[in-house]
Amino acid sequence: QLQLVESGGGLVPPGGSLRLSCVASGFTLDDRVIAWFRQAPGKDLEGVSCIRSIDNSTNYADSVKGRFTISRDSAKNTVYLQMNSLRPEDTAVYYCASPPSCSYYKRWGSSHFGSWGQGTQVTVSS
Repeated sequence: QLQLVESGGGLVPPGGSLRLSCVASGFTLDDRVIAWFRQAPGKDLEGVSCIRSIDNSTNYADSVKGRFTISRDSAKNTVYLQMNSLRPEDTAVYYCASPPSCSYYKRWGSSHFGSWGQGTQVTVSS
């Protein structure tokens, strides 16, 4: 059974950092495009970042560019999202998923959301 499990969320003050993990079971993450998404209360799903399988190149939403970094650890079959300089508007439930391509991962996420894992809650507050 193919499964992605998110972890690493928590409560941090503004300006703080967190590292989210996306662990795969049942398949090798190296072979897949992996993306992070988030959903804040009362808001639509937002595509945050994406990493390609072929060359590990990355995409970022403008709202997180320069603050978040997506990376892959093949040995641990894990994709990370390092989040620095966190802001209250980053508060959301964060999900990872495997879209077919980073080129349209945001649109893909909006149409496929609902059959994913539980996500991990990130709360940025003083």
